[in-house]
Amino acid sequence: MFVLAACGGGGSKSTGGGSDSAGNESGSSGDGGLKDTYTVASDTSFVPFEFKEKGEYVGFDIDLINAIADEVGFEIKLETTNFDGIIPGLQTGSFDIAIAGITITDERKKTVDFSDPYYDAGLRIGVAVDNDDINSIEDLKGKTVATRLGSTSADYIKENIEGAKASQFEQLDQAYLAVENGSADAILYDSPNVAYYIQTKGKDSLKMVGELYQAEQYGIAFAKGQDELVSKVNEALSTLKENGKYDEIYEKWFGEKPE
Repeated sequence: MFVLAACGGGGSKSTGGGSDSAGNESGSSGDGGLKDTYTVASDTSFVPFEFKEKGEYVGFDIDLINAIADEVGFEIKLETTNFDGIIPGLQTGSFDIAIAGITITDERKKTVDFSDPYYDAGLRIGVAVDNDDINSIEDLKGKTVATRLGSTSADYIKENIEGAKASQFEQLDQAYLAVENGSADAILYDSPNVAYYIQTKGKDSLKMVGELYQAEQYGIAFAKGQDELVSKVNEALSTLKENGKYDEIYEKWFGEKPE
């Protein structure tokens, strides 16, 4: 467990008595019933949104949730887990909040609540640099396509690509490696992650092909029943976009300001 303190905005107090939904000792902040501390779940390896560097978790999502916590005035306890364990953890009360490039879908809204969207994305295809046979979604028919376990891209492969096998991995590095070693024909995953990997680790082995498919929006997810917290987070997100802090974080991780 990594503890990230954010002590601005509403001026959070030291953690007091009582317990939060994750069983962590936590008191009320005195601001409309919000707590001093919330348990925040994130992914273990979704560059550049959240990943480990020099022993610490960093990334766009990590900077953003800390800025939001600072603006609202609470502290966060960060816990990392595999992506497919995040929503079940929210449902069981292990986590209060989750930020991990989570696509907002109607199906997920049945079990968790979402903030306003904070990032626009989509799906991109990555193939080996010497692969000239796959240039679009249509070319993935009957192919083995690597992706992440529990992701919307895994659902997309099953529902939209005829005869394709979704080869699902808990860790994204394993999915890219499957394409690099030839055990998968391509990877289909969230556009910013595919682009980042190909620009860094995979620059000599992989390339992107095709268009941006299935426009998606990421949202911060919450355990049900925290309407006031969701409202405060949305207000903070709006403020960060207005005062330029969101743009600053975005440019730090993506090299350009959002459109």
